Amino acid sequence: MQRRTRVPSALAWLIALGLACSACSAGGVADQTNASGPPPPVAARTGYTPYVSATTAAGTDGAGSPDTYNLAFVTSAASGCTPLWGGTTAATSEAVVARVEALTATGADIQVSFGGAAGTEAALACDSAEELADAYAEVLDAVGATKADFDIEGDALTDTASVTRRNEALALLQEERDLDVTYTLPVMPGGLEDTGTAVLEDAVDQGVGLSAVNIMAMNYSTSHSGDMGDYAQEAARAAHDQLVDLLGLSRDAAWKALHITVMIGVNDVEGESFTLDDAVSLRSFATRQGVGALSLWAAFRDRECAADEDTSTASDSCSGVDQDAGAFAEALSG
Repeated sequence: MQRRTRVPSALAWLIALGLACSACSAGGVADQTNASGPPPPVAARTGYTPYVSATTAAGTDGAGSPDTYNLAFVTSAASGCTPLWGGTTAATSEAVVARVEALTATGADIQVSFGGAAGTEAALACDSAEELADAYAEVLDAVGATKADFDIEGDALTDTASVTRRNEALALLQEERDLDVTYTLPVMPGGLEDTGTAVLEDAVDQGVGLSAVNIMAMNYSTSHSGDMGDYAQEAARAAHDQLVDLLGLSRDAAWKALHITVMIGVNDVEGESFTLDDAVSLRSFATRQGVGALSLWAAFRDRECAADEDTSTASDSCSGVDQDAGAFAEALSG
């Protein structure tokens, strides 16, 4: 497909976000000169949006009263463009639909998360933007979702053809439906790397309206042996400044468009562990700055490991640190 540039629509969305978030800074001229006028708007609260399994319930899913659940993950079949939950379960699975109904019964929203560290993200498997858009739409329609998260890492981050194909597909979907799009990207304490910024630059080029950029504040490198809470805040500040430049946002709007996801407890990189104290500190930071949302990987890990479980490396089912069940959710949700 010919590369399409739809900058005007992207700019219109960015301008709207900037206007909406201009209220995040207190003390505007009208407030200072007209004491009898209406009170200044209250800054939006930092949301809590954990990643949960799309197929299997965990007792800690509802801890922290999530605003939105990220349903992880949709990838493609081993061959072809067929979308599957976790690479195995059909997009239209009645079990997943029932799970979504249970998760949203409290009033929480859902966001379908495509990609992740394992499996094949659909943009790598589908041959055209139109075919890819249909694959995404099949999943979104099956669970009634209007929000989509794209966790792009590994090969999907460096394959430039798939980056453009994905953004073209998202632009097509946004032409036909109200679709809230978030990109979830790896980060270092110094901010997004070049591969991540290239994804966002291409999204703007293709006219995709981005509601947020979610940074994965985790798994840096063995040379990063400092405090993980400090690293998360450093990464957030750096990514915030990048969003101001990349997306043309005001500073307040860029904080609102920034989401932060942490890997609770023991991380995949040896020596890295995100503690409960780190979670409390990050929540305080996010509230002060007006960060859009905090998230964790993952709700089903938000519990202490059993005595016979190995805590020297990251586990898929527990955090690896001493904690009460759901304690990270409570700390991050505030």
